[in-house]
Amino acid sequence: MILQNKMCAERKAKLNAIKNHPYFGFVVITFLMLIVQLLRVSGLDIPVVLLRAFGFTMIYIIIALGFSILLGYGGLASLGTAGFVGVGTYVVGYLTNQFEMSIFLIVLITIVGAVVIGTIVGFISLRIEGMYLAIITLGLSEILKEVFKNATTITNGTNGLSLGTIVIFKQAIELNHNAIFIVIALIMLFIMIITLNLMKSPTGRALLAMRNSQSAAQAMGVSIFKYRLLAFITSTVYALLGGVLYMTYIGFSIPSTWSLGFSLNILAAVIVGGSQSIYGIVLGTFMIFGLNLAVLQQIPLFVENPAISVVFNGFLIIAVIMFYPGGLIRLINSMNYKIKTNYQLWKKKRRAYIYGDDPE
Repeated sequence: MILQNKMCAERKAKLNAIKNHPYFGFVVITFLMLIVQLLRVSGLDIPVVLLRAFGFTMIYIIIALGFSILLGYGGLASLGTAGFVGVGTYVVGYLTNQFEMSIFLIVLITIVGAVVIGTIVGFISLRIEGMYLAIITLGLSEILKEVFKNATTITNGTNGLSLGTIVIFKQAIELNHNAIFIVIALIMLFIMIITLNLMKSPTGRALLAMRNSQSAAQAMGVSIFKYRLLAFITSTVYALLGGVLYMTYIGFSIPSTWSLGFSLNILAAVIVGGSQSIYGIVLGTFMIFGLNLAVLQQIPLFVENPAISVVFNGFLIIAVIMFYPGGLIRLINSMNYKIKTNYQLWKKKRRAYIYGDDPE
């Protein structure tokens, strides 16, 4: 009996260690995403629209995580996200269609390009900040959008660029949405882990110090030049990687997709969920993108009047900023704390009723 109790206690301790591991929640989120795909592969009638909604949402989570580093930790406003994501889609489309380049090499080229773009924008941010920085990045995004429209030899202009195959080790392979969905889920898991380590590292603390007060951060030895560049480079790498995954998954890119509206939706996802929490980013992205793609677009009222979705997002942002400035994740954490507190109080009262213990 004693041995059984000891084994049970050890098993419970191991389960608690797994549950309390910082990556456990990320694995659960990824598993929930993959369940939809696995159920469809197993023969269950899962609508393609729902599957696509989950696929897009995972890509947008990756992009939003990069933006959270920039805004939530660096305190730097940017409205250039759409343009950077668009660059990623056209890079993979052009290099694959014209040169049959391996997707792995394309990802490497994209990361190098993202570092260059992020460095340039980071240097610009050293001279300006606040809403002026947002305006500059918006202007850059609009310039990129016009390039997408007019560089027809590369982007095919307003007709959009299609990607029929991807190349893996010199072997052209037709787009397989099921396989790509799984790859996106695994990449999302990897990105969440990297982002958490970055947030909890000295780099994350330096970015927070810079966000709270640049003067105080400099007095403590934090290099504003270094960490501004790092924030923009990280955000741009995430955005271009998201663009590569988008093009690989959907196989089509059109300039009108990469407009100011997309940048504002990414901003809204970060603000609504919570700009300093990975779980908040996931929640906010589902509220802004996933809910619209999986639910609202299946309702005739929202299909016939797409502006209602925009109005809904607008009211959601206003409500969150007014009542929960830290995002919906703060509301959930507060509710979770109250539930735990009330449960512990109930246990004490129950023990007092049964055994006569003092509930205090």
